[in-house]
Amino acid sequence: MLKELFIKIQTDCKTYSKSELIEIEKFIKDEIIVKNEDNNYELNSKYKVAMVSVGKNLVVLEDLISEHKNIKIEFDDLNGAYDGDLVLAKRVFNPRSRTKAKIVKILDGKKNDILVYIKDKAFHTIKEDITLENKNALKYNEGDVLLVDNKSLELIKNLGNIEDPKIDEYISLYLYNEIFRLDAPLEVDASMNDPKQRVDLRDLYFCTIDPNSAKDHDDAIYFDKNENILYVAIADVSYFVKEGSALDKQAFLKSTSIYLPHKVLPMLPAALSEDMCSLKEGVDRYSYVFKMHLDLQNQSVKKAELFEAIINSHKNFSYGRIDRVIEGHLDQYSKVEKEIFDYLIPLYEITKKFRAKRLLKGYDFRTSENRLKLKNSNLESIDVETSTASHQLVEECMLLANIEASKKVNTVGIYRIHEEPAFKAISKLVDDVNILGVNVKLQSDVHDTILHIQQKAKLSMLSAEIDELIIQSQTQAKYSSKNLGHFGLGFSSYSHFTSPIRRYSDLVLHRMLKTKQTPKDIDDICSHISLNERKVDQLVWDFEDRKYARWAAQHIDEEIKVKIVDTDKARAVCYEKMFGMKVVLENYKGQKLFTKLRVKIKSADIVTKVIVATVKY
Repeated sequence: MLKELFIKIQTDCKTYSKSELIEIEKFIKDEIIVKNEDNNYELNSKYKVAMVSVGKNLVVLEDLISEHKNIKIEFDDLNGAYDGDLVLAKRVFNPRSRTKAKIVKILDGKKNDILVYIKDKAFHTIKEDITLENKNALKYNEGDVLLVDNKSLELIKNLGNIEDPKIDEYISLYLYNEIFRLDAPLEVDASMNDPKQRVDLRDLYFCTIDPNSAKDHDDAIYFDKNENILYVAIADVSYFVKEGSALDKQAFLKSTSIYLPHKVLPMLPAALSEDMCSLKEGVDRYSYVFKMHLDLQNQSVKKAELFEAIINSHKNFSYGRIDRVIEGHLDQYSKVEKEIFDYLIPLYEITKKFRAKRLLKGYDFRTSENRLKLKNSNLESIDVETSTASHQLVEECMLLANIEASKKVNTVGIYRIHEEPAFKAISKLVDDVNILGVNVKLQSDVHDTILHIQQKAKLSMLSAEIDELIIQSQTQAKYSSKNLGHFGLGFSSYSHFTSPIRRYSDLVLHRMLKTKQTPKDIDDICSHISLNERKVDQLVWDFEDRKYARWAAQHIDEEIKVKIVDTDKARAVCYEKMFGMKVVLENYKGQKLFTKLRVKIKSADIVTKVIVATVKY
């Protein structure tokens, strides 16, 4: 009620109920609400009524009317308030002009729980590392991780100790509001009993190509090399997950599968993601298929047909196996594998040409992914995964299907968009590259500037590092109901169609293509899944950084090799052995970006994930 009351006051409302007037009188006595010249109620300018939003490193007082009037405050000024509370804050005079405020009263406290741990016989919040004075802390052991009531600080659940690495998963899921992922999966009653006549493609030698550990096979390919027809078959998830069902609502809430180093927390129950929807080897499966007639002379798709089908994936391959095949190392193979290799090898040569044409407008970033390997929940080693020939073969096939899907959507659809970076970002990029000693200049447009920088970078020893800077200068890709093109890929129209087992966007697109209907709340869907995608990325980084911190805590005084990645905050990243581990340099002396150094690990905090190292001069 109070939130609505203060919204009415701040929007010059003229009518109030009896109960609201009683509340107003209380605030008038305390001079929090005053009457203006027009005899209307207004908030005393000394005060601010706002919602508390507690982030990782900051607290924001969210204005009830306009986000432009939000105020950042210090954790010390929370005064017992917590995330989601409606508070009264008093403005503080600040000679530096930036508005400051201090919470003086909690108007409406949201009952919630907080994740804390015991440090020096006191409660410390894990998210913000704020100390909460409470005598109950004396009952617990140093490092105990607890779920407590945010008002009374009474124990809800003792989760274990921070020294136990198994607790990291719970912490990351809790911090990013994804703890519901640990709930029991919904029951699934799935069977292939479609009354419609599906196109029968079971005789075609479809195959899947995935990482070794993959259980959810979204996509399979087959290439008719005589007719130059590429088939891309995608798991027909929309057949099993009906719009508006409990399964659908949960899939929307999750928006995407979470891939942690040791496990997958799937968007759909395992009964679907790993079984009925997964294009498993030697099993009949429903799929949604693009049949694309390729123009090999112009590297384009002449015609694309889309239909519901039934397929049988004749073989599930790993990327490594197909890399060996492309390189001519066929190893031992069966008759079925020979049939598949006979079309995969020419298909790879075709996709290479398609890729070359694509890169005239898009970009080729030499990125790599660090795959953390865990043993007994502790970090054991890092595998650095780079894009290989087999990855590129699959990628080009999926890109073609995604492009064709985007063309078949109505004017309002669900597009994957990537807007061109702002001029300011590109100017900064040029300056940063020049500081590194690579002489570059702004070109006639953003595309030419990036290609110019990449060409110059090839002549230096900093090609991969400069690609990192280029990526940092880009805007973030997201979902939109409007087609704004994909700058990074160089496509005028692009959607996500090929991964409906793990991405809600693709599931929605399948439904739209089948029904020719656009959901009324498509903008809300796009906004939700875009935000969730970023949140899940941050969750995974949080989990991985805590694993790095655990490793560092066990290797104090060990030497590692790092390169500087942030000159303002003296941060560096390990480029050997523990690839991707970030450290703060305690004796940084202004070395330039990407300078390589030998450092010694000095300390590591598992909760804050801060690893401190000292440079060996």
